Amino acid sequence: MHTSCDLDFASRLAAAEDWLDFAIEAQQEGDWKPDDTERGILADLVAATNPLHGGALPPHTGDSLYVRIGRICNWAGAVRLAARAGGWELSPVTGQDPSALTRPAGMAALLSGIYALAEQGERWQELLLTTARTVSRGRTLEQEISARHPHLERELAAAESFFTGPGSLEDLSLFFY
Repeated sequence: MHTSCDLDFASRLAAAEDWLDFAIEAQQEGDWKPDDTERGILADLVAATNPLHGGALPPHTGDSLYVRIGRICNWAGAVRLAARAGGWELSPVTGQDPSALTRPAGMAALLSGIYALAEQGERWQELLLTTARTVSRGRTLEQEISARHPHLERELAAAESFFTGPGSLEDLSLFFY
């Protein structure tokens, strides 16, 4: 049985993957040619979200939930800053088909897709902070989180795979050179 949290995460992950693929495909097919400003902002975005995982592949289960969720959260803030820096507006893309966009795709579409999943990190961070303030005596934070959000570990691992590791957003600037 899926909960609304599961479906919300699944929709966000699917949107992020679809919109990223769409932007990369548009660039590879020549429909979108990122200019120097866009490439610079992408490079800065990757630098600002350095996961500092020491080359370990996801999931980063050896790290605390604070660190793991924090890495995803960093993307949300950095994407908002990137959008502001370039004058692009982020749009809600969850449940939207990127192929319905008028061509060429561009930075606004790419950043909106990434933000769909990065924003989930902020939701998890709120869950983490709220839970940390109310954890029951005799239980660990991880036990309390698991009781409140039983699929967090699986979802977090999927998000980490999107954001870190080979072929992920960690390599974003390489896709556009």
